[in-house]
Amino acid sequence: MSNFQEIARRVITIESQALQQLADGLDDSFDRAVETLLNATGRVIISGMGKSGHIARKIAATLASTGTPAHFVHPAEASHGDLGMMAQGDVVLMLSNSGETPELADMIAYTRRFGIPLIGVASKAQSTLLKQSDVALLLPAALEACGTGIVPTTSTTMTLALGDALAVALMEHRDFTPENFRDFHPGGKLGARLSKVRDLMHGGEALPTVALSAPMSDTLIEISQKGFGVVGVTDLDGRLAGIITDGDLRRHMDGLLSLTAADVMTAAPTTIAPGALAEEAVAIMNQRKITCLFVVDPDSQKPAEGLLHIHDCLRVGLG
Repeated sequence: MSNFQEIARRVITIESQALQQLADGLDDSFDRAVETLLNATGRVIISGMGKSGHIARKIAATLASTGTPAHFVHPAEASHGDLGMMAQGDVVLMLSNSGETPELADMIAYTRRFGIPLIGVASKAQSTLLKQSDVALLLPAALEACGTGIVPTTSTTMTLALGDALAVALMEHRDFTPENFRDFHPGGKLGARLSKVRDLMHGGEALPTVALSAPMSDTLIEISQKGFGVVGVTDLDGRLAGIITDGDLRRHMDGLLSLTAADVMTAAPTTIAPGALAEEAVAIMNQRKITCLFVVDPDSQKPAEGLLHIHDCLRVGLG
């Protein structure tokens, strides 16, 4: 087993050294590539064959989820009709370690014919791809980690890192925020973590509220009908003055039905803003050992907008 670990360390070391070479070798062509992508009025078309194609798909997905419309076009399919997926206003990012991949020829020719900007990524400066490109991103000469030099390993790692660098440069230039990412990535654990309170809260007719003067008989009906085990108590202007929970009911069992909501409520309850992350709401509920929060915009002084229950957060994977 120790020999396997030695192989793994050798591979990782070779690839990490190549990444450092890539970083050290960046020049003005990287800036031009970013500017070309920023100036695109259409989409970024990314293509590559074989292992480069797999990397191209990942780069396309990263760009698309971070605010840069992008999609992958298979070079072989492009020669059989998918060239029509490219149009003026688009930018093509083409990947090929050798720069001589024959399947890319039709796509290269198409970009030249219709004046579509072409960014090429390859390891040979005099390759057909880089010579034809408007912007040439040259990968440094680095050994493949396989030891034989025939399996794309180091080269694909460098290409992937270069794609990530382009995506992050575009993100930072556009001030792309986690909230923006949430818009493109609503599913999964990461999407759940970026959910806002307003995305999960209950509002409108589902919101359990009673007036300060409401008799406890009506208040109990409201708690029972809405099913959250809590009710908000509002003042004459409709603002949240307090809440009544099961704990409040137990503390006022003697003569409960002779009291009003104002007599039983806990005043100045903890609330959450509608624009806060749901993850923040979960932290507050866990800290205070409560199961729900009324949603109130602290700046608008408006009535409660909704109610967020811990079950709503658990349902999307938070908690």
